[in-house]
Amino acid sequence: MPFADDDLIDQLAEEQRGVVARAQLLARGVRRHAIDARVQAKRLRLMHRGVYRVGPVAATYAREVAALLACGPDAVLSHRSAAWLWRLVPDPGDAVPVEVAVPEKDRGRRPGIRLYRTALQPDDVTTLEGIPLTTPIRTLIDLSAVLASRDLEVALAQAERHNLLDRRDLLALVAKRAGRRGAPLLRAILAGETGPALTRSEAEERMLALIRRAQLPPPETNVHIGDYEVDFYWRREGLVVEVDGKSFHSTTRAFENDRRRDGWLTANGLRVMRVTWKQLSHEPEALLVRVTQALMRSGAER
Repeated sequence: MPFADDDLIDQLAEEQRGVVARAQLLARGVRRHAIDARVQAKRLRLMHRGVYRVGPVAATYAREVAALLACGPDAVLSHRSAAWLWRLVPDPGDAVPVEVAVPEKDRGRRPGIRLYRTALQPDDVTTLEGIPLTTPIRTLIDLSAVLASRDLEVALAQAERHNLLDRRDLLALVAKRAGRRGAPLLRAILAGETGPALTRSEAEERMLALIRRAQLPPPETNVHIGDYEVDFYWRREGLVVEVDGKSFHSTTRAFENDRRRDGWLTANGLRVMRVTWKQLSHEPEALLVRVTQALMRSGAER
């Protein structure tokens, strides 16, 4: 009964982001030759061994669901794949393998999927939009072993921005896993007085909100001066404000580049003021006083 088979396939695909597994179809009564015929006709398109996309167009998260189906019922999205669903990192794109955590005893191979064999605790796992994945806290722990410090800072800032974690809970979990790869880096970011890095758009939003609140002259944003792009620029006053979201452990090269830029701007007659995450988030009134005084001083000197 071809129409009955189509109905079963479509129903399952609707439940799973347009993705089905051969074992699931057989369990629902779809015959083997019916599956093979649809594969040959490209109605079912192979994604992984025994896992198919229904139709030519991939739904959102189809790659992730297909990887989970290929890895078995105990698999969950982890690392960058989980972080993408939590909106902690940008979409990694099709060129990057889906990252999946599987039980330590799992010794199977899944080409095209990056496997992490690990012992997850029940409170390490949850679901988001019906997809099993590591919790935000566990995801950040995992990211600390695979991301550069700057990218990890941004991921942490995004988690806090979206109210996905309690910093005390994360600190407690980091303390428990002190010997694991990445834990020192995450602990250093959490201990840094400057706090985690702000994304550029978030920094601009916060800074501009403060400026509007104080009714200060609006600055130009993301302006090119010579070979450099600056965050905020009051042209008439000759004042540049840069939001420094880097923690104390940022790379020496980045630190030197920032100071080289500051030196060039100063040599060309501009006053440069740096603003930290802590000042934006916890000392806004004091920051406004500093900006106002800088604008008055710069204006008086011109």
